[in-house]
Amino acid sequence: MKTQILLLSALLTLNCLGQTYSTKWTDINYADDNEIYHLLDIYLPATEKEAYPVVVYIYGSAWYSNNQKGADINTIGSALLDAGYAVVTPNHRSSGDTLFPGQIHDIKAAIRFLRGNSELFKLDTSFIGISGSSSGGHLAALAGTSGLVIEFTIDSITMNIEGNLGSYTSFSSEVDAVCDWFGPTDLLVIDSCRGSSFGAPGQTPEEVLIGESKTENKTRFKLANPISYVDSTNPPFLIFHGDADNVVPYCESELLHNALLLSGIESEYFLIPGGQHYTGVHNSSNISKMIEFFNEISGNDTSDSSNNSTSFYSPINNSSIKLYPNPTNENISIAGMQKIANSDYEIFDIYGKSIINGKINRNIIDVSILNKGLYFIKLNSKEVNDIEVACFIKK
Repeated sequence: MKTQILLLSALLTLNCLGQTYSTKWTDINYADDNEIYHLLDIYLPATEKEAYPVVVYIYGSAWYSNNQKGADINTIGSALLDAGYAVVTPNHRSSGDTLFPGQIHDIKAAIRFLRGNSELFKLDTSFIGISGSSSGGHLAALAGTSGLVIEFTIDSITMNIEGNLGSYTSFSSEVDAVCDWFGPTDLLVIDSCRGSSFGAPGQTPEEVLIGESKTENKTRFKLANPISYVDSTNPPFLIFHGDADNVVPYCESELLHNALLLSGIESEYFLIPGGQHYTGVHNSSNISKMIEFFNEISGNDTSDSSNNSTSFYSPINNSSIKLYPNPTNENISIAGMQKIANSDYEIFDIYGKSIINGKINRNIIDVSILNKGLYFIKLNSKEVNDIEVACFIKK
């Protein structure tokens, strides 16, 4: 049944896209092998030009699929084509094919392939943007934050993030802008954010991806986190997330957004009221914001100057609770939650390590003992069965 639905979706996509592109190359292998998971498609806009700026779009599948490269081409892909971008949709290995970091090796290999074949496919690789949804958002964000990283070490474990897949290893895998649609960014706190595990403990999508339980080896999860690689060299980000997403909780996007801001990176974050996982988030208004964002960074001459009023903004919290002052030196005051007094609280660092916990006294928490950085706070009012999450920065 699932195969039939995917096939029907693909047929509808081809029919709807009949007039959107001028040229299309399908099933190009970017890794010099015969594997379906190393195929990509390239679409060029209907408007003829010598070369087109590029956006790579990565499908979401909880890292379970290795052949879903046509996903969202009729919505996000079509809008990008209409705006004058070449759209590239790669497959990548699933968590059943290989453990992480194989998935990011694939995406980086696809980007290098595009630079190595830019003239053949009429690509202006002076601008390569990247976007993705859900697990595709995770890989897009990771490609953005780890663009200059070959190897990375955390807790004495070193992992090669770049890989050496394909024939174009001399080319860069960097990207110039990232649009992340509700992607996981910190795999160690995703359950704490949501309040429950998405799947049986030890069998969640992220644990299947890493091949270990979170209780066994936290370091490999940290090495898969886009947030682990955030620094001042990262490109600008645009992030969308629904506040009713029960698959990937919106605190995942808040954490990344705030970490980017803390490193001086331009980041724009939209929390969509009532938005679920895909539903209510992939809408025309938000897709237009994505186009404006890529136009602003790329200087794309098909942008509509009348719609270029979007500016970066920096909300620190989009939870129903409010934390202030934020950033803070000593104390955090809390407002907006029922029955705050005597509620339990727990504060985590960006790697998911619990730092301090206790009960809230007079709506104030003393955080003076914390080191400078970004933190995640979970509040639990058992009296009214209310759990809230938010982020703050300790100066």
